[in-house]
Amino acid sequence: MTVETLNTGTTTVGIKTKDGVILASERRATMGNIIAHTHVQKVFAISDNIGMTIAGLVGDAQLMVRFLQSEVALYSMKRGAPMSVGAAATLVANVIRQGFYLGLIVGGHDSKGGHIFSIDGAGGCIEDNYVSVGSGSLFALGVLEGKYSEGMTEDEGVDLAISALNSAIRRDSASGDGMLISIINKKGTKEMPEETIRARAAELGFRYPN
Repeated sequence: MTVETLNTGTTTVGIKTKDGVILASERRATMGNIIAHTHVQKVFAISDNIGMTIAGLVGDAQLMVRFLQSEVALYSMKRGAPMSVGAAATLVANVIRQGFYLGLIVGGHDSKGGHIFSIDGAGGCIEDNYVSVGSGSLFALGVLEGKYSEGMTEDEGVDLAISALNSAIRRDSASGDGMLISIINKKGTKEMPEETIRARAAELGFRYPN
């Protein structure tokens, strides 16, 4: 990878809660050791019930998001029903093997409840209760391992996502510059306003955005 390659660096987090899932990331993009952008979108709505986080090369990530949004929309039009989260994750896993330099989280809510899948660059697709992908994932996973519990409420999941991202931002130079948090449940997808994230971070005793 050359220094000119735009890379999200990244810490992304997916958490399964009692009523759905939380998808979250920080907002920094790097080119080598340069901070190239500080307001990067890394959490995307794929449909009303499915979302995805991105880590890796920005061009590959944007192409993958557009592809999945189109395929999920076409599926819903043809079948008259939304695609399941597992089907969307499997579709991405099959495509990513063609040479995309990415690490992704696909999450959402369907007729069977909330689901979180991690997808690696070789096409591995694994469902779990929580996952973190990206350069700061080791730091985030330490927090997730220590504080996650099954049946967490939405508010507890949001606080855990903020705590995990904060840990990564403090120690990973490729992660930082704020957070994005998306909540997906049976009602659909809701993006948390930045002022709300800032207030929640302050309540937890964290500096924000860095």
